[in-house]
Amino acid sequence: MDVLFAWIFLIGGLVLPVIHVLLSPAAGTWRPPAGAGCPFGPRAGWLIVVVLLPFVGWLMFLAALRKKRGNPIS
Repeated sequence: MDVLFAWIFLIGGLVLPVIHVLLSPAAGTWRPPAGAGCPFGPRAGWLIVVVLLPFVGWLMFLAALRKKRGNPIS
């Protein structure tokens, strides 16, 4: 039973948020904007955040999408 909870936590907390950021069209491009000081584009940056802070990073991504779109998700 403990193994089941571990897999649920791993898939729900890491794998699904990473897949969501990879497939979301609103995540931005892979390439950085011209003249940017960072070598990563917006999508790669979000992937780094989601991998390092799995569930919290995904919630940050959703909050940024909500601000970008202008409509609250209820």
